[in-house]
Amino acid sequence: MLPAPAPHPAPVRREHDLLGDRDVPAEAYWGVHTLRATENFAITGTPISAYPLLIDALAAVKEAAARANEELGLLPADKAAAIAGACREIRDGRLHDQFVVDVIQGGAGTSTNMNANEVVANRALELLGHAKGDYDRLHPNEDVNLGQSTNDVYPTAIRIAAIGAARELLLAMAVLQDAFAAKALEFREVVKMGRTQLQDAVPMTLGQEFSTYAVMLEEDRGRLAEAIELIHEINLGATAIGTGLNAAPGYAETARRRLAELTGLPLVTSANLIEATQDCGAFVQLSGVLKRIAVKLSKTCNDLRLLSSGPRAGLNEINLPPVQAGSSIMPGKVNPVIPEVVNQVAFEVIGNDITITMAAEGGQLQLNAFEPVIFHALSKSLLSLRAACLTLAERCVDGISANTEALRAAVENSIGLATALNPHLGYTAATAIAQEALATGRGVVELTLEKGLIPADRLAELLTPERLTGAPGSSLV
Repeated sequence: MLPAPAPHPAPVRREHDLLGDRDVPAEAYWGVHTLRATENFAITGTPISAYPLLIDALAAVKEAAARANEELGLLPADKAAAIAGACREIRDGRLHDQFVVDVIQGGAGTSTNMNANEVVANRALELLGHAKGDYDRLHPNEDVNLGQSTNDVYPTAIRIAAIGAARELLLAMAVLQDAFAAKALEFREVVKMGRTQLQDAVPMTLGQEFSTYAVMLEEDRGRLAEAIELIHEINLGATAIGTGLNAAPGYAETARRRLAELTGLPLVTSANLIEATQDCGAFVQLSGVLKRIAVKLSKTCNDLRLLSSGPRAGLNEINLPPVQAGSSIMPGKVNPVIPEVVNQVAFEVIGNDITITMAAEGGQLQLNAFEPVIFHALSKSLLSLRAACLTLAERCVDGISANTEALRAAVENSIGLATALNPHLGYTAATAIAQEALATGRGVVELTLEKGLIPADRLAELLTPERLTGAPGSSLV
């Protein structure tokens, strides 16, 4: 029996860089720079292709640069058209699997920029009728990266990607805001006891409680919109350190205009490109707003978990929709898993903010080399918060119900009603009623009537939900 033939080696092409020659898979659109980056940065296991908004933004920057260089007479029309064609294909979702470098990398994003340069160049070569790797005809650096540096391409691209992700978060927050607002309307006449420091305070309505969550989201959407505005300022045309070395006169404004047309974004060029190339303040600002959102969402979820605690030995004021069995050992137990997962997203976002803060602070002189981890952390926060808002709205808030009778009974039995009678009894008498109610287990209303301190009809007027909370409803007497 003849031995099986040896498998044919996969076809390769040979490419050259500063360090020498390397074989690259013939079918790959990436090249030698990308190959070395994949070997050097096996860090997270997450390639940049996991962030399609970034890939689209890189393609938009490369297309804008090519058209700007063509307009300025620096790039032949056929090359510009081929580069633009390759970029349009990428923005249409093709070739994303060719963006293979790890999202966290040394070099301030150079590996990401070169991955983009090589993919665009090799696809442009094909569009011109040439083979991949035929860089004498169209070169990743000399043509695709003409007039550019990683130090202006990468920051510009991650800003555009962040704008897209932040806008998606705004929409998700609006969905959650509407869900809470709908519940506020549904519960507008449900009287309950408000609490401060987990102790009985004064009455309110469940609708008022839920309206605060909607208002919180509305306010934070405003803060997020303000932060988004800051990252519309770009440094494209700055090249290496902000002086514009190797970019033609007029390139920065021409490229900005072209990029704004491609993305539909009101992009502006920084007034000081040297400052813009080294500063990460806009990312810190955006991350700070995301932390603010996370903190408030987490507090809201703490409330939902506490208000739904029980069903027999907790507050049991509201019911969260059951979405899965809660225990492998305790039959019938259902846990507040949706608020719990949102809590954990908040913890992650707060940690990401620390990462972004440290990375921004770690910059030195004319460049911050740590923008890859800033982008990674910022993207995780934006994407996780978006998912958390939608999950909380659709899998939890929309299905919340109120235990109306139990809530009303708790108010009627609460010592906190003495506070409402304070202006009519005086502080000393109201305190005495509260102390006796606490000692005997009797109600404030019962004791007030028994002692003849306030006539029944007047007491009924004083203890209407509208008087107590500003909301309509029947008297507690």
